[in-house]
This record gives sequence, C-alpha cells and structure tokens, in this order.
Amino acid sequence: MPGMVVFGRRWGIASDDLVFPGAVELFVRVLWWIGTMILYTHHKGHFDCNGRGVLHTYLVGLLVVLALIILSLCAIVYVSAQGTITNSGPRRSIPALVYLRALLYIPELVWACLGAVWVSDDSKGCDPATVVAVIAAVIASWIILLFTAVGVVFVFDPLGSRRRQPSAMEPLGVRDLESSEGSQFFSTARSVADKVWECRLRLLCCCLPQDESHRAAFSSIAQLFSGFFSDTDLVPSDIAAGLALLHQEQDKMEQSRDPSVIVSHSPSSPIEEDLEAELEKAAHCMQFAAAAYGWPLYIFSNLLTGPCKLSGDCCRSRAAEYEVVGGDHLGCHFSSILQTTGLQYRDFIYVSFHNQIYEIPFFVALDHKKEAVLVAVRGTLSLKDVLTDLSAECENLPIEGVSGACYAHKGMCQAAGYIYKKLVNDGILNQAFSIAPEYKLVITGHSLGAGTAALLAILLRSSFPTLQCYSFSPPGGLLSKALADYSKDFVVSVVLGKDLVPRLSIPNMEDLKRRILKMVSNCNKPKYRILLQGCWYELFGGSPDDFPTEMDDRRAQELSHPLLGEESLIIRPSSSYQSFASDDSPAHTATHLPLFLPGRVLHITEDGPSRRSCFSQVRYRAEWSNEMAFRSILISPKMLTDHMPDAVLRALNSLTTLHLSFPNPLLSQVPS
Repeated sequence: MPGMVVFGRRWGIASDDLVFPGAVELFVRVLWWIGTMILYTHHKGHFDCNGRGVLHTYLVGLLVVLALIILSLCAIVYVSAQGTITNSGPRRSIPALVYLRALLYIPELVWACLGAVWVSDDSKGCDPATVVAVIAAVIASWIILLFTAVGVVFVFDPLGSRRRQPSAMEPLGVRDLESSEGSQFFSTARSVADKVWECRLRLLCCCLPQDESHRAAFSSIAQLFSGFFSDTDLVPSDIAAGLALLHQEQDKMEQSRDPSVIVSHSPSSPIEEDLEAELEKAAHCMQFAAAAYGWPLYIFSNLLTGPCKLSGDCCRSRAAEYEVVGGDHLGCHFSSILQTTGLQYRDFIYVSFHNQIYEIPFFVALDHKKEAVLVAVRGTLSLKDVLTDLSAECENLPIEGVSGACYAHKGMCQAAGYIYKKLVNDGILNQAFSIAPEYKLVITGHSLGAGTAALLAILLRSSFPTLQCYSFSPPGGLLSKALADYSKDFVVSVVLGKDLVPRLSIPNMEDLKRRILKMVSNCNKPKYRILLQGCWYELFGGSPDDFPTEMDDRRAQELSHPLLGEESLIIRPSSSYQSFASDDSPAHTATHLPLFLPGRVLHITEDGPSRRSCFSQVRYRAEWSNEMAFRSILISPKMLTDHMPDAVLRALNSLTTLHLSFPNPLLSQVPS
C-alpha cells in the first residue's frame, strides 16, 4: 500500500498501519479515563484543599479530552482495519481522522500544562493520593506526547514531498514516463534518494573516518539501495506482511514436495572425492574459519568457560614468535585462536587484525595435522566489514585460461586483492613454504571471509595448482557463471539449512521483491490479520494458513476502490517487472548480472520435521547440491541463525561424529 498522504506529504506508514498503535494507545487511554473517573467520583467533585477550583476544572476537562481521544482512536482503529493492503477504498477517511486526532493534542498539551501548574503551586493541603494521581496523569500526558513525536520522526519520509502523484484523470498505477517532464522528475527524485541514503549511511557509520575511500563506499552503496527501493511504493509493514505470506506459501510447497526426488548420484565434477571425506575436511577447516573471528565468537560459544580460559592469557606478555599486525593489544584475539585451533605459537606465520574497508583480518598458520599451510579469513565483525559486504556491484576479474565473462562481487574482490598482495608481495607464503615445502595450500573462511577466500583461491590457483578452498556460508552474489564453474575443481562451499547469505544477491533480492508484490496484491485479508497470524505461525508453528492468492468471490464493481494489482505498487516500470503473470519469470536477467556461489556446493539440512522441541536432538543430512538451487530466498526463522559460524561448526561436528559411530549416516547425494 502506498504511504499515507497527510499534511501535504507522503509518510512511511500506510492507512492500514494504525490498527496496532491505535489499539495500544486506546487501551492506555481507557485505563486512564477509568482511573480519572474513579478519582473524581470518590471525591464527588468536591476537593478540600487549596486550588480546588483549578483541580476540579482540570479533572473535568481531562475526562472530556480523554473521551474525545478515545472516540477518535476507536474510529481510527476500526477504519484502519478495513479493506486490504491494495484496496484502500474503505480507508479513505483515515486522513480526516488523523487530522482530528492531531487537533486533540492541543487541548491535551494545555491540560498537561494546567496539571503541572496546579501540582507546583496549588496542591498544598490536598490528599496525597490525589496529588500523586494528578502527577501521574501529567507525566503520562508528556510521555505520550514524547512517544508521538518520536513516532513522527520514525515514519517521516525524506522523499515524501518528491513523490509524483497521478492526476485525477490518470488511471491508478499508470505513470507517464515517456514525457520529458516525467523523466526529469524521476531523475531528480533518484538524485535526492541517493543523497538521502548516503546521509543515512554516514549517520549509521558516524564513528568511522570520513576519508575518500569511505565516501566512495557510501556513495556506491547509497546508489545500490536507492535503486533497489526506487521503483516500488511499499511501506515496511507491507514488506513484513509479504514475508509472512511468502514464508507460509514456501512451507506449503515444501510439505507437498515428494521426498522420493532425492536419489543417490555423484556430482559431476573432475574431482570425485568421497562425501564423508569432504565432510571431515570441512569440519576441520571450519575450526580455523571460526577461530578467525577472535575472542567475540569464542566467548559467545563458551559463555561459562571462555572468559576463564582467556583471562589468564589476554594480558600476559610473550616473546614475538609470530608477527601480529593491528588490533590485538591485549592478545585476547590470538589467545582465542590458540584455544579454538589447538595450534602452538610457533605454528603461526602471520596474524593480522588490521581492519579497514576492503581490508579484513586473516592469519596464516602451519596445520601439521593435515600437512597444510592454512590461510583463514575472518567474516563480518565490524561496520567496516558491513561496508565491504554491501559493495555488491560487479567488478571485472579476468583470469587467464577462463573463457566467458569474468566478474565478481566488488567488495570481496578488493578484499581478496588486499590479502593476495600481502601473501605474495610481502613473501608470507614463501616464508611458510620455506619451513614446510611439502605442505599444500588450504584457504578457508566464513561469510565475508568465505567469499574473500574463494576469490583469493582463484587468484592463487595458477601459482598453487594443488590448493584447496573451503568456503563456509559464502554470499550467493559472488562469482560470474564462468568463474563459478572454474572454481569447482578446487573450492567446496558449505551451506547450512535455509541460510540467507548464500541466497543473497541483487537478482535474488529483485525476485523476492517481485514475489512480495504478488503476495500482498493478491491476498484478500487485511494487513493486521496477516501480521497477527504470521507472528503466531513464526512463534508456535502449526499448519500454514490457506491465504487466497486471488481475490476470489468478489467482483470488481463490488469494491469501493478499483482492484489494485502489482502495478499499483510500482512507481516506475522497470525490466524487473516485465512479467507478473508467471512466478518463474527471470526477474533478474535484464537488470543485473547474475552471480553464483563458488565451487561445488555441500548442503547440510536438518533431518526430520522443521519444528521440534527446544531440547530434542537435531540430526543432519548432507548432500551435494548446485548453485542453481540457491537462486531464490527462503523465508524462515532460521534464515539468520543457520548462518552463524557456531551453528555451521556444530552441524559439521555432528555429521562427522555420527559418521565415526555409524558409517554413511543420513548422507545422500543429488544430481549437480
């Protein structure tokens, strides 16, 4: 639903978003009115103290003001609950009710001041309970006024005055982009949107230095965000409702899927390694990928014992048997790495905690157990890392011997280039292989570190033909198809469950936006019911609600407003929306270059029902998959928790432990 237009501008809230805040305020106001009425009737309107006339006027006036506010809130809640997300006709009176409610803030402010004056000047000699009640009423008035002001700031849309409204004769949802006036308008609006998003990023990252590299990153990310949100007219609650509907729709499809489609088959790859062996190697490398996060992840994973184990090492001075760069003055990061990996001080060649945009921490160590020189790259752990993540446009990455378009995620490509220069130009790898010349090179990382590790492996492949890379939960928007196919010889990506990040790319986000538009425009339930039932489903499970996907059993002439479809929620048509009729239309093909996961993909899923008791033991299944299986985002409560490095490590350890006890436990393979 487009944002509500009141006071001459568009706001970041729709006319059907007032049900919950209105109901909460209504509940508070009713209790307040009842308490005031009890106080007034208890004294029968006669107060034996100084200033009793002012007190009597204050209480009577307060009862009247509260009664008017309660009536206006009842009307707002009732009207806001009518219609559907795209059918706003039954809610056409909401702006007038909002104006009325805003006017009632004036007498409330006056009465709050009157109550404050009485308490400070004329309350002497009055019943203490009465004084306390008046003080509570005054404080409540100011708190509500404060929360209202904060709410206004929160829903304020800086671009609200820039949205072009269709004329009275123009059909709703149609935008004339052919005229020079329309083109100029959208060009100006896009420029303003870029500046607004850049200001938001600067405010969010105010603690970071505002140098040239950060300004360039802010500008690039701002253009990405403004471009993504510029062609639709949705408010945040519309997106939440769409995600709730989409989650239940996906769960219904998953429950109806035939489990017999999973067959035993080896992935088509030049390297036919056994799945169990790959799992064992992956579990081993994941320890190093998790260790790269330093003490925060170690403490999080060992809440009871972690602080005690690190407390004795953090402040202890040691001889410099290894080279540590930046950011570990107390040694806590390095101590946690030692605890996690089980290595000795002498096993580390180089450890860097230096962190800037496009420059992320990593360490190089000798893994004697696997006879490898191991490079572990840290994942996202700072705002600088987030900026590297969000620099998601494509950057050319020409690789000798690879035919086809070669491009990759810009931020991770730059980070890989930074580590490559350190390893090669500074002689770090030469130093490591001078100590252990027979060892092989292994690169690993999680999340941001996974994407950077995969790109680093591609850069080093020509110099180290036998290198291997284990990439845990890498971002989906990482490599072009040519580079993804090239990396299958030496990169293994591990994805857990419904992890969001391996499915996250600009084309996938465009596809998610298109699906949300279809869901909210075709559902005939009011938004408050969608959100309530969605919250219940997320918290307590149950069967997915059978929300209609078409507005059935209703004729267009019966609606008090014309039927709105996806096009009514689009400010300007784009090639992302060239086909609304089919869910399978490739929304991303015309607007953004497709990017894929690196290497072969090892997908770990939970075996059994998706919802279980908190204390039940989780069993996992591992299977070979392919990058095309991650071309759409799955909505789930676990889409974020499945990405956590401790969850990935726990799943891998569970699989490898089970394998030692029971050969080939719950392992299956699907065609690649």
